[in-house]
Amino acid sequence: MVRGKTEMRRIENATSRQVTFSKRRNGLLKKAFELSVLCEAEVALIVFSPRGKLYEFSSATSMRKTIERYQKYNKNVQVNYSSNSKAIEQQNSQQLKYEAANLAKKIENLEASKRKLMGEGLESCSIDELQTAENQLEKSLLNIRARKNQLYREKIEQLKQKEKQLLEENGVLCEKCGPRQGEPQHQKREITPYEITPDSHEVETELQIGRPERR
Repeated sequence: MVRGKTEMRRIENATSRQVTFSKRRNGLLKKAFELSVLCEAEVALIVFSPRGKLYEFSSATSMRKTIERYQKYNKNVQVNYSSNSKAIEQQNSQQLKYEAANLAKKIENLEASKRKLMGEGLESCSIDELQTAENQLEKSLLNIRARKNQLYREKIEQLKQKEKQLLEENGVLCEKCGPRQGEPQHQKREITPYEITPDSHEVETELQIGRPERR
């Protein structure tokens, strides 16, 4: 018959709890004894009952011998851990000092380069260093001008879009309002280049050959 899986929680009934403790205690002591015999291991087991009664098993000559061995081993582990921790701390400290020195050197170089770009401390610069600084300035100016022109173009495009939007809104408002009452509507008059009116004077022309007559 297969046993059901026992739920791992505190047994509320005191009698059942005591019976279960006795059975499992004996089984645990038996397993400890078998482990020490089969595997030739040094095993020490200490159990206190709910009422405070001590149950113990030791495969060595005495429980104290096994406990002393455990304490000695644990002490060595702590010493080794402490030594390793100190070594790691020293290594980390050296690494931090090295990184701090490198950062300080980089900051110093950046400050010197900044002073050169500002036109300060150029007395000790060679021709190559001055040429390099000049090239950097020209490149910076090109980048600045390119960025400024880009901003100008973007601003102009925004203004064009704004103008287009305002014109569209103005057209919509004009369509909604329409012409005012009493205001005459102007009609377009077609104008020709030469307009003949009834009051125009006729001009007579005559062709005459020979000497003109004296008057």
